[in-house]
Amino acid sequence: MIKPAARYPRLIINLSAITENASKVAQFCHSRGIELVGVTKLSLGNPAIAKVMKSAGVDKIGESRLKNIINLYQNGVPGPFQLLRIPMLSEIPQAVRLVDEFLVSMPEAAFEIDKQAGELDKNVSIIYMIDVGDLREGVWFEHAVDEILSVAVKLKHAILRGIGTNVGCYGGVLPTKENMTMLVEIGKELESKLGYELVISGGSTVTLALLENGALPEGINQFRVGEGIILGTDATGDRDIPYLRQDTVILEAEVIEVDYKPSVPVGELGKDAFGRTPHFEDKGYRKRIILAVGEQDVKPDGLIPLEKGLHVLHASSDHLIVDTTESTETFKLGDIVRFRISYGCALRAFTSPYVEKVFIED
Repeated sequence: MIKPAARYPRLIINLSAITENASKVAQFCHSRGIELVGVTKLSLGNPAIAKVMKSAGVDKIGESRLKNIINLYQNGVPGPFQLLRIPMLSEIPQAVRLVDEFLVSMPEAAFEIDKQAGELDKNVSIIYMIDVGDLREGVWFEHAVDEILSVAVKLKHAILRGIGTNVGCYGGVLPTKENMTMLVEIGKELESKLGYELVISGGSTVTLALLENGALPEGINQFRVGEGIILGTDATGDRDIPYLRQDTVILEAEVIEVDYKPSVPVGELGKDAFGRTPHFEDKGYRKRIILAVGEQDVKPDGLIPLEKGLHVLHASSDHLIVDTTESTETFKLGDIVRFRISYGCALRAFTSPYVEKVFIED
């Protein structure tokens, strides 16, 4: 029997490495009394990744898309599930059937979840999001106590389990001892008025740095971590996390052209296919290759070549151009070039149907 040839571009996903990362993060969090939500949204809710997260000790799975949660259910991934993106009103009836914990930021959403939970006679919990400065979702911190309290006392079926915040994803605001302390203080005030303890969900991968440095205020007791587990990196903090593995997800792409051309285009220049104005440095003639992968599949500036001396120049929808002048390798048609990838690049690659996904264990 003739085996089918490998198809490129493809992601080589090392489940052993991801398991190791998930186990380390889970142990790190649990030793400090922190519940760990393993976030799979980067991987398009991939069931294989979700299963190794759970096997490694993650407490629940976090997803931003209901469609991904449905896929996880259908592929036998055990919950509980946390819906990370604040839900659309239109999806709440279906979401309540599948989701155990919701992040919400407006009373209307909380009340609709409560209503649907009553109709289904299902226990669901709510984490009410607070904006501590990043300007994405959440009630503004100055109004948080009054709004959240007014919602909590009106819930009949769902329960306000806690409060949370998100930083880094929109405004680039870093978690600090100060803004995390603000969240804890809001939580304490709410606890005193509600009469029970709350979960305080203090953020994502970027917040791990506070835990590592001993700067995380006491009281933060839930983390939502995806990038750190799947890639071993922290994009917002601009670092490789030193105790985690980064050889978890590798992109492979095939060479479809090898040539020697000027480094600056010839002719009148306009914008590229994406409306950008490209800039070129005149370095004379350069060796270069074209790979069969493009903007539809990856974020080019998030590609980190594993081969020394390679420099990613630019990409169109389907072509990636790489300067090979400084490499000692002689490239030929059909060669495979390998890259580590950033969070943004991985997000696009996992989402692209044109990128094959291959799972390995080492």
